[in-house]
Amino acid sequence: MLGKITKREVDALSTNGGKEQILWDSTLKGFGVRVREGGIKTYIIKYRMGNGRSFPAYKFTIGKHGSPWTPDSARREAERLLALINQGTDPAKERNTEKQSMTVAALCELYVAEGCAHKKPSTLVSDRGRISRHIIPLLGQRRAKDITRTDVQKFLRDVAEGKTACTERTKPRGLAHVKGGKGTATRTTGMLGGIFTFAIERGICETNPVHGVKRYKDNKNERFLSTTEVAALGEAITVMEKEGDLTILQATAIRLLLFTGCRKSEILTLKWPYIDFERGYIRLPDSKTGQKAVAIGAPALELLSKLPRLSEWVFPAASGTGHMVGLPRKWLAVRQRAGLEGVRLHDLRHSFASFGAAAGDSLLVIGKLLGHADSKTTSRYAHLADDPLQSAANRIAGSIAAAMQGNKGAEVIPLHRRGS
Repeated sequence: MLGKITKREVDALSTNGGKEQILWDSTLKGFGVRVREGGIKTYIIKYRMGNGRSFPAYKFTIGKHGSPWTPDSARREAERLLALINQGTDPAKERNTEKQSMTVAALCELYVAEGCAHKKPSTLVSDRGRISRHIIPLLGQRRAKDITRTDVQKFLRDVAEGKTACTERTKPRGLAHVKGGKGTATRTTGMLGGIFTFAIERGICETNPVHGVKRYKDNKNERFLSTTEVAALGEAITVMEKEGDLTILQATAIRLLLFTGCRKSEILTLKWPYIDFERGYIRLPDSKTGQKAVAIGAPALELLSKLPRLSEWVFPAASGTGHMVGLPRKWLAVRQRAGLEGVRLHDLRHSFASFGAAAGDSLLVIGKLLGHADSKTTSRYAHLADDPLQSAANRIAGSIAAAMQGNKGAEVIPLHRRGS
């Protein structure tokens, strides 16, 4: 196909029965846009390293349609590349040379720019932090293709031992205390593995040096509140609310985190239209795992029904038009009053799951309530569930003990009759 490549033409371009289609530009010979199965559109140039059909034709990819590549920016890049080709420079060889010499720092920059389209903004913030605070200082100047498994093992140890520890300014008045540790080392190494998988896809590396590296056990999510601790938390919230140290909105937000198992961001960004009071659901248009519906119990619905409707946000900010943002600071005072040193707001989500597991709810049900996309994420709560063999042993022995004590009402029910 031949035509002037404009945004309208690119947007209208589609595959013909799943077959690759190319629209060649009518004003710049050799410049085109290609669409493949799945609707992926890329700008390309077609060239020969010599005059005449005796020289083989090559296609060179400029980049995917979208930021930063638009028809105009891609055309300018095509003009530059075609000029270099006329001077005898092969862009494919040049790119291969660049890939072979790419440093880990440059690879990370490319990964953030082009390999994270599927990630949430909050995840990207964490990724950038791990890259700038740990990966760049320790591996940034090394060539990506030269990194070995031994290098990754050393990187893991160095982060775990705190060799990247520092204090950095994040805002005019904000500081980040980077400590390192085994948990950070494990999570950062896992992300490094994803970066090298991206590098393999781009032809920058042939193997992933992270594969086979044994990481430390990550215990970051294994803090659950006991029944006694939950009682202490409830008392602290009630007292602080009566004393004026917590507003009704702040108190309710904390209670909802424990009553629903929702993430902090899901509660604080909650809007009234998301709540289905009739069916007992919170219907979130977006979350860490995408759109989801959260079943909530009667206590949570009762809390929500008693809140004043001050704006579209269930938990509006104290000033302005946004939602509440200062809850983590209030939580520090709440946990101190309750004697829960080190407990995070996110641990309320884990506590919700642990109560469900201890009550005998299946991991499948718990995973659905929490909105887990992967059942492996829910498996961390498996050890909290009652052991069915232990429960059966207690039940049978209890019946026998009651019978031995002359309790005529006791009956040992054979296993094949249970549940009938």
